[in-house]
Amino acid sequence: MLGGLAENFNTSVRIGALVARRLSRRARQRLYLSPFSRWRFSSQFSDRLLLAPQDIRTADPTIANEIYGGRFSLAGQVAMVAGASPFALDPPSPEWQNALLGFGWLRHLRATESALARSQARALIEDWMSTAGPWAWPSAAPAVTARRIISWLSHSPLVLEGADRHYYRRFTRSLFRQTRYLAKVATTTGEGLDRLTAVIALNYAALCISGSTRRQRRLAHWLETELARQILPDGGHISRNPAAVIELLLDLLPLRQTFAAREIAPPPGLLNAIDRMMPMIRFFRHGDGTFALFNGMGASPADAIATVLAYDDSHGRPLDNASHSGYQRLAAGATVLIMDTGAPPPPSVSADAHAGCLSFEMSSGRRRIIVNCGHPAAAGRVWRRAARSTAAHSTASIGDMPSSIFASGKVSGAWLGELVLSGPSAIRAQRDEAAGGTQISAGHDGYRSRFGIIHERRLRLSSDGRDLVGEDLFKATEGRADAEFAIRFHLHPDIRATIEPDRRILLQLPNREAWAFAVQGGEAVLEESVYLPDLDGPRRSEQIVIHGRTNAQPRIGWSLACVQAARQPAPAKSFQMPEAPRR
Repeated sequence: MLGGLAENFNTSVRIGALVARRLSRRARQRLYLSPFSRWRFSSQFSDRLLLAPQDIRTADPTIANEIYGGRFSLAGQVAMVAGASPFALDPPSPEWQNALLGFGWLRHLRATESALARSQARALIEDWMSTAGPWAWPSAAPAVTARRIISWLSHSPLVLEGADRHYYRRFTRSLFRQTRYLAKVATTTGEGLDRLTAVIALNYAALCISGSTRRQRRLAHWLETELARQILPDGGHISRNPAAVIELLLDLLPLRQTFAAREIAPPPGLLNAIDRMMPMIRFFRHGDGTFALFNGMGASPADAIATVLAYDDSHGRPLDNASHSGYQRLAAGATVLIMDTGAPPPPSVSADAHAGCLSFEMSSGRRRIIVNCGHPAAAGRVWRRAARSTAAHSTASIGDMPSSIFASGKVSGAWLGELVLSGPSAIRAQRDEAAGGTQISAGHDGYRSRFGIIHERRLRLSSDGRDLVGEDLFKATEGRADAEFAIRFHLHPDIRATIEPDRRILLQLPNREAWAFAVQGGEAVLEESVYLPDLDGPRRSEQIVIHGRTNAQPRIGWSLACVQAARQPAPAKSFQMPEAPRR
């Protein structure tokens, strides 16, 4: 009880400190947006662009046709403008609005290489400058401003080709003012991906806008400092979100090329960060090429992953032990297993972090079997909150509570966006390689203060990848602590599960491969679940659940074995020409 009171007090202190910092940053941002401050961003501007960096994100000309028709499909949401300004619409979601104001959709217009696309791009930018402009929130949000600067620079050939002198000066003047504004407010952003994106945008601007040579060296040093702080030694991001690695590489790889185009040596810290991050792209991939669903990862952008991998010169085997990022990977035969063995990220970068400690995902070949529910591609706040709970992960939850505590009060939730305030801290993970397979042993104390219980999990994958043996243990730290637990194994929607007469659960894969799930020391049941990352919305699925009490069943053993190999496609029959008839 005293532990719970102490945790509540510490949580309140963290909330107060985080809210105070957030209020301070917001006040500084508002100050820079005041008319008194704006005039400083207008003087001595440059009207000459030296080069346009490459945008390596995939472009689709068909989306340009939709934009011509007034259909803006962004961030999983669609809005029809019907001849009105898209910047004057009531946005379907904040994510949609940020994507619109970031102008990343210009790449689709550029892909058409047509005069109509150039005219449309100029008209939309003129519309934004005349209505919303850079000083209205959320256009002025530092992360949105950074994304817009990168987009305008990358697609300036589309916008400026054929433009008259007046439009050219109006465009470059706005770009320069936004850059000067971002240089002032970049330090007021959050301490994670938003700040790093702002620093990346400023480096792009220093390389691409004439007259920025003096600032270029200082900004390059700032970039190295921020990369060293946010990119962990194994290449993961400090937020522990696999999606952050993809997004950063899509910006950093062209930035490296832009330095080379200016005949300036890229900062060593930039090159080092890229080299560390590249192996993590392969680390998080399942056999079907999609990413494991941990800590904010949603639908895998297959085109973006393929693009990034095209820049990987090593083509090597992914690392197995990403201990700094808090993940382990087991791969044997056709089986891949990825496990979360890390503590929550720092509260300031935990906006998308999940309470999924000791959860794992498993795939066989190109088929996903065990998954987490994942981050919703396009859903409301309720789904996002549910996706972050421990119950949405393939691990054990105690007392139907998450292993981490989120900011959820009226004050803290409104100002902090439900950051992770506390969670597992004393996490140990041990990896043992043996001739017969590989074992991961890990444990966490996320439930110790509330229930006096430590959760431990052991997973052993055989060397041929056809047998997975697991064990979940609940160790009381204060007397005979007792609480209800639920061990969940969420199944991919493509898996068909049936309970056999011997109480095993048979998992049938679409390729006729079959795996059998068995329990020792408990009983497994099938319950409804949901798979959230699908672009078409949440999909119904199932989950295997083992219910019990920690005092009566402190140890639960289970296994997952391949009992039927995948059906191989029949070889194509060769076609033989019939013999010509004899005369």
